[in-house]
Formats: sequence, C-alpha cells, structure tokens
Amino acid sequence: MKRIALIFGTRPEAVKMAPLYHALKNSDMQPVVIATAQHREMLDQALRLFEVIPDYDLDVMRERQSLSGLTSRLISSIDGVFMENSFDFALVQGDTTSTFAGSLVAFYHKVPVGHVEAGLRTMDIYNPFPEEANRRLSGTIATYHYAPTEMAMKNLLNEGIDRGNILITGNTVIDALLWTLKHKKEEVHKFRETLGVERGEYLLVTMHRRENWGEPIRQVMKAIKDILAEKPELKVIFPVHLNPAVRETVYSELGGHNSVLLLDPLDYLPFVSLMEGAKLILTDSGGIQEEAPALGKPTLVLRKTTERPEAIKAGTAKLVGTERTTVVEETLKLLDSAEEYKKMAKAANPFGDGKASERIVDHLKKVLGV
Repeated sequence: MKRIALIFGTRPEAVKMAPLYHALKNSDMQPVVIATAQHREMLDQALRLFEVIPDYDLDVMRERQSLSGLTSRLISSIDGVFMENSFDFALVQGDTTSTFAGSLVAFYHKVPVGHVEAGLRTMDIYNPFPEEANRRLSGTIATYHYAPTEMAMKNLLNEGIDRGNILITGNTVIDALLWTLKHKKEEVHKFRETLGVERGEYLLVTMHRRENWGEPIRQVMKAIKDILAEKPELKVIFPVHLNPAVRETVYSELGGHNSVLLLDPLDYLPFVSLMEGAKLILTDSGGIQEEAPALGKPTLVLRKTTERPEAIKAGTAKLVGTERTTVVEETLKLLDSAEEYKKMAKAANPFGDGKASERIVDHLKKVLGV
C-alpha cells in the first residue's frame, strides 16, 4: 500500500488537510499524519473536530520562538520521522514554516512533494511574512502543484512550472466548510446562543499576521472603537490569537469595551458559527477570504496585499489595509449601503465546489499507479 505523508502544524492547515486525510483513508493509500504542532492548542482543536489522529506529534511550539529557531526544530524533527519511515509521496499545504520545512525534508529524502493550495502569490516577499517566501520555496521543491484557481495556475506557469504538473482543484477549505455545515448544523447554531448574539448584529474581527504586530493592529483597534461610536447598535466579536504580541495590543485598546466581546481562540466549529452569523468580517487571515464567500459574508482584508486576488476580483473581499480612517470609512460604507453590501454578499465564490480532495486523491492514484 502506498504511504502518503501529510505534514502540517497549524489549525488552518489541519482544516484544509482533514478532507484529504479522510479521502486517502477511503482509498487504497495510507495517510501518515506528521503533526508538527507549530500552533499547539489551535491545531488540537481542529484535529478533534475532524477526527484526524496524528501518527507523529512533534510538538515543536516554544513561547516567543524565533523563525530561525522554529525552522531548525522543524527540519530536525521531521527528518527524524523520515529516517524511520519509507514514504511514496508527501503532501504539504499552504504557506507555513511547517510547509516549507516539510517540503525541504521530503526533498532531502527524494520523496516527491504535492503542494496543496499552490500558486498563491502577493509578489511581495515580505507581505505576508514569512508566508510568501514559505509558499514560493515550497513551490520550487514540489513535484506536483494543486492550484485552487486558474489565477493560481497562471502564477505557477509564469514561474516556469510545467503545465503537466499543475492540477486545478478548488480549495480543500471549502470541502471542510461544507462538511461542517452539513454534519454539525445544530452545533453551529447553538454556539451563537451561548454567546447571546443574534445573526447579523455583530462584526467578526480577527488579526494575527506578523507584519501587523504593533501599530497596525493598534490602528485597527482604534478604528473599531470609532465604528462602534457610529453604530452603537452593533457588537464586535474578536477571537484573539494567543501570541502575546497580538493580545497585549488588542486588550490594551478594546479590553472592557461594553460592545466588544474578546474571546480566546476558538475551535473551528464555533468559528464557523461566528462567520455564518456575522454581518461582515474584518480580517488579515488568508483562509477566511476563501470561506467567507461560501457563506455570503462581505470581507474587508486588513492587509496591504493578498495572495488571494481572486476574492478581490470576484468582489467578495476588499483590501483596506490597517490605516484607521480607511478601515472606518470602508466598514461604514458597507453598513450604510444596502447596494454595496448586497454586491459583495451575492458575488460568486471563486474558490471551489467542495470536491478538491477528491480531485487530488484521484490524481495521486494516477501518478502512483494505485
């Protein structure tokens, strides 16, 4: 039986790899999960929900870890697993440091690599940081590139990747989202009840990107207070990342505000509940830009650039940056204009139909002769 290494370490990766894990289990191939635990608590949440059982848990997370230290520990730990095992193929996802380290180790062991969610680019190596570089480096190593969209495929072709090594699949995050909405519908609705919030009466906010630490996050927090002053009937719900660099800024600005509910990071299912019920979403997350269109939620992207320009082109998301005045203006524009709001909410989702995992597994069967 062909053995496929699945290497990931963060919650977004786990969510997007879970459909692949189960699709592989239902095939004639054996998935071997190497969980780096780059993000410990948030990763474990997704593993439990999607019933993914790691074969190896490397537990590399350290408090206030440097990127160099993290990369070194990842390479050494993943290499130890490859030294003990024989793999026919390795799958990595997205743009984390675990993605790059996993690709590099697989290359050192001459194991072909499939890059899930390949071809996303901002064309600015420092935005997002270090994700843009991680994604490009992983793409250089990969044998096969599972591009979620035609635009992602074009980026790869422009970099000289052979068309025969690229497969347009859609994004596996849509597979995971649709599964959750179908199989966990009652739990999705109940979570909002536990918080005492109704559909459409709150804004959902997330920020965690390294390039936004410090003043950019502070500017957005001040903007949120300005928005609530203009719209006192609204609430803001903000699941705050565990990183101290994020929490210190967020709590210093929004802690104690009567209309703001600051939460610890949520399991995937409760977060889906909050996305589904939000009026609109303000975020610097990449994955949310893909999920929100499937739920009809306009999204303002708190970044200078995005590696998901399909969302901008389709009109489901808008880049607004982190400048206080701009964030306020763009948010109020959506809240005050039913036409502008409807235009974003009704725009077609460019990220897939929920069958990305099936396409990837079918491709693996073909190339591995299963």
